[in-house]
Amino acid sequence: MPLAAWDHARHCSALALEIDHYVEAVTGAELTRPVPTCPGWDVVELVRHIGSVHRWAERMVRDGATERLSQRELDLRLPPDVNGLPGWLGSGGEALVATLRAADPDASMWVWGADPHVRFWSRRMLHETTVHRADAELALGRDPLIDAETAADGIDELLDNLPGAAYFAPKVGALRGDGESMQFDATDAVVGWVVRFEPNGFTWTRGRADASVSVRASSADLLLLLYRRLPVEDTRFNCEGDLAVLARWLDNSSL
Repeated sequence: MPLAAWDHARHCSALALEIDHYVEAVTGAELTRPVPTCPGWDVVELVRHIGSVHRWAERMVRDGATERLSQRELDLRLPPDVNGLPGWLGSGGEALVATLRAADPDASMWVWGADPHVRFWSRRMLHETTVHRADAELALGRDPLIDAETAADGIDELLDNLPGAAYFAPKVGALRGDGESMQFDATDAVVGWVVRFEPNGFTWTRGRADASVSVRASSADLLLLLYRRLPVEDTRFNCEGDLAVLARWLDNSSL
């Protein structure tokens, strides 16, 4: 059976746990290490980014924003010393989770993706945090551990919202074709995803089908592949079929 759909409360709880994992990962770490999966950044910049995004989303939800808030309007209260960044990250994350939990998940507000309600942000912040926590751990020489159900929901969330990213990731518009397809099969969960390139864009569904190219790996590894945090050449991926179709997806779906 497919994994059950998550609700706002579950996303909030998983987000709180992910923030704890992130803070733990960077506390006492060498924050000046470069982040290979975010070229040009070190861990300091990575932590500043996710902490800033948490504060931005918290303000958006707290205000019930009907249009995008500029991050330049926020007082981020960055610590004067980089060693204070883990605590700064944790405090901003706690505020975000508290605001999300207090909000009506069905309330309408501005989002860039498919679901213009508060509940969009509990889900988006969970997976934004998860992927950037993986960035930090990869930079620090660790193998990220991501819960299988969290990873599977993250793949759903990416596929749900990717069309809405075209305004800041214009290459998404190239994800179209004449019926070429991809099968992503999670080896640690009874779930798979079928993505098809159609003339007007891509479509997707949970399930399994014959496809132009298929990829088998754990849910976590598939999530990191789709976010281009792991290369398809990694031995953890079992690929069969037309790899050019997969390359077209990876080249144009980066967020």
